[in-house]
Amino acid sequence: MKTTLDERDTSVRPVPPGRRVLAGLADLSPAYFGMVMATGIVSLAAHLLLMPAIAQALFQLNIVVYSALCFLTLLRMACHSRRFFGDMLDHQCGPGFFTTVAGTSILGSQFVVLAADHRAGTALWIVAIMLWIGLTYTIFSGFTIKKHKPTLDKGINGAWLLAVVATQSIAVLSALLAPDISQPYKLEINFLALLMWLWGGMLYIWMMSLIFYRYTFFSLSPGDLSPPYWINMGAMAISTLAGSLLIINAPDAPFLLSMLPFIKGFTIFYWATGTWWIPMLVILFLWRYVYKRFPMKYDPLYWGAVFPLGMYAASTDRMIDAMGFDFIGFLPLVFLYLGFIAWTAVFAGFTFDLLRRVGVSRA
Repeated sequence: MKTTLDERDTSVRPVPPGRRVLAGLADLSPAYFGMVMATGIVSLAAHLLLMPAIAQALFQLNIVVYSALCFLTLLRMACHSRRFFGDMLDHQCGPGFFTTVAGTSILGSQFVVLAADHRAGTALWIVAIMLWIGLTYTIFSGFTIKKHKPTLDKGINGAWLLAVVATQSIAVLSALLAPDISQPYKLEINFLALLMWLWGGMLYIWMMSLIFYRYTFFSLSPGDLSPPYWINMGAMAISTLAGSLLIINAPDAPFLLSMLPFIKGFTIFYWATGTWWIPMLVILFLWRYVYKRFPMKYDPLYWGAVFPLGMYAASTDRMIDAMGFDFIGFLPLVFLYLGFIAWTAVFAGFTFDLLRRVGVSRA
């Protein structure tokens, strides 16, 4: 039977832009909440270092970004459920989902610190805990029981440390909420902050051992050193921040006072480890982009490189306040400016990429 002219015309009709957008959601990175993490911590660091206008502007922007990403993520889960849950159990993509936990907690921290809105902070704290429980035991149980697994050099990267960042982000938000909560819940929230801080440290030791082994005993190509390897430092920076807040909260919780030497020791340990990583990461950055001339184009994973800079500034400032290390008082401002530069560059890349995609969808 011959195809009529009308039938042929129907078969080549252009796909509506809305349908293209929905189809494009299949490729939405699970790690896109790294944009919320990066924007939030740069905002908080700016607040701590007395730049209120920048802090508030980034706070308002972060509310919009977080709301948009929540909507797009739920839409992706509904329209591309097989791909969505498949990514969750993928060794390369799965850890990126932990950015939803960290992004939620950091936005909650912004509400507490910048807006004194403890109701919104508490609501986001509850959401973050629920996400942490669901993702932690879904992802790591899935990795454990799945039949086909990649080798270590193909399956692990710096993004795995997002599980540490997610855990410590709840410790940070808990410690920020605790001072304004009445007893006996003040003790319980501080205890939860302590537990999350300890769990995060345990996860870092486990994961960093495997990542360091992968770096030193398997060959690396420039493509293997994706931006999340900066989380090697960022995970220690947020651990430092959580420990510093526990030290500040110690007078309100007797069990923290009894553990103060331990908390102080491990807080310095975390900060020193994160500081050790900085020159190493700079060397690897130069090797990737200068020596190997790896192309630098926008990738949502670059937000994972902005976050550690802002977090190092914020965590060092809080550690100085908690422990009186005034002689390193110059460091927070230096890293905040580096964070501003990195955030601006990545946001510009995001804007151009978004405009390009909108132009393509309209074509």
